[in-house]
Amino acid sequence: MGKAKADIGLIGIAVMGENLVLNMESKGFKIAVFNRTVDKVENFVNGRGKGKNIVGCSTVEELVDNLASPRKIMLMVKAGKPIDDFIERLIPLLDKGDIIIDGGNSHFPDTIRRTKYLESKGMLFIGTGVSGGEEGALLGPSIMPGGSAKAWPAVKPIFQAISAKVDDGTPCCEWVGSDGAGHYVKTVHNGIEYGDMQMICEAYTLMKNMLGMNAKEMQKVFAEWNAAELDSYLIDITANILKVVDEKTQNPLVEMILDTAGQKGTGKWTSMSALDLGAPSPTIAEAVFARCVSAIKAERVAASKILKGPEVQKFSTADKDAMINKIRKALYASKICSYAQGFQLLTLAAEEYGWKLNFGEIALMWRGGCIIRARFLGDIKEAFEKDPKLANLLLADFFKKAVEDCQSAWREVVAAAAINGIPVPAFSSALSYYDSYRSAVLPANLLQAQRDYFGAHTFERIDEPRGKFFHHEWTETSGSTTSTTYNA
Repeated sequence: MGKAKADIGLIGIAVMGENLVLNMESKGFKIAVFNRTVDKVENFVNGRGKGKNIVGCSTVEELVDNLASPRKIMLMVKAGKPIDDFIERLIPLLDKGDIIIDGGNSHFPDTIRRTKYLESKGMLFIGTGVSGGEEGALLGPSIMPGGSAKAWPAVKPIFQAISAKVDDGTPCCEWVGSDGAGHYVKTVHNGIEYGDMQMICEAYTLMKNMLGMNAKEMQKVFAEWNAAELDSYLIDITANILKVVDEKTQNPLVEMILDTAGQKGTGKWTSMSALDLGAPSPTIAEAVFARCVSAIKAERVAASKILKGPEVQKFSTADKDAMINKIRKALYASKICSYAQGFQLLTLAAEEYGWKLNFGEIALMWRGGCIIRARFLGDIKEAFEKDPKLANLLLADFFKKAVEDCQSAWREVVAAAAINGIPVPAFSSALSYYDSYRSAVLPANLLQAQRDYFGAHTFERIDEPRGKFFHHEWTETSGSTTSTTYNA
């Protein structure tokens, strides 16, 4: 008898790929691996993978030959053209029913296209979000698969075995939906992640620049916050970051890091999709813009010498302690609004693309393994289990009460930041979103009058049925010809 063939193949032996392979192998699966730079395969098999049930392959053909049917090949390569290139290399080598899996951060329209293309060839495609970074890939990530539904039974045992588990053992991996649903959910996850990170940074800058706290003092605060309702991976690592001392200068290492943030594009994709779908997601967008502002460091340094703001007020010890608690509440309320925006975006995307998304399951998948894992995702899951058609998280009893409890402190923090000239775009945009969402009447009536005045775009009337449009001849030169109606 010949050797048993591998359960799955993986192409792309970078850090994430390596760690996923080691994770799979530790759960009892045999994996065939390939990398365009073949030296990486040899180094991995003879290094971290030595003595393990891993087959190193020097060609794509060898990889395919080593796989059990239906063949399952996971691509962990750079998004975009490299994915398409590998798909074209694999198609002639595969049989009908074989499965190609894209585990990178691909843009969901590409996943929709690739699913359709491979299904037309008789093959199956999965586009899956994988969150958790290097550690998650090795120890248990959150996995969000979508694509060809027929492929799910073949990969389910592997994906659910390697994923993170919540307290009761439920895997943080479930089928999300057709074509691009998995990658879309991962994109929105990343958009929410941008918001979370920015809001934590705003809490940090308020404590540092408004309250005059040092890294040691802030570390203690974040550690305390992580033991209560703000318990999350990002708060936890923030507390850990603030502990670290730079060996070169003996300053806190965080203070030696240049204040220019990078980004890979998923936050931008979330905001672009929100604009396309008409989904109000200002906090996520502000988090993206905050990174863009951080990137123009030289301009900011020059502007700081020209543009003046207010002097920062002095806080007494008692006032400082009270403000720290208010910042905690502002962070929590803003976080709720950011997640509310993310789930509202998922709702509109599901309608637009015909996906049957289970929001409770999505919250569960994000409960462990991923970057935005947090205690209150369990509360989000419960809210959607109680009302699967919940229009907005803010309307769920738990979150409605939480925001009411935080609201006064939240407003004080945003006001104090403005008075002291400290930018808090995520906190303030989240508050504006909350106030806009709870407003029965907004000033868009004047805006629509302006549009009708200069462009004859028409308007609806409050005393007429919705969907009936009117035009007013605002000036003597106005005509009765109207333009198209507006899209909300």
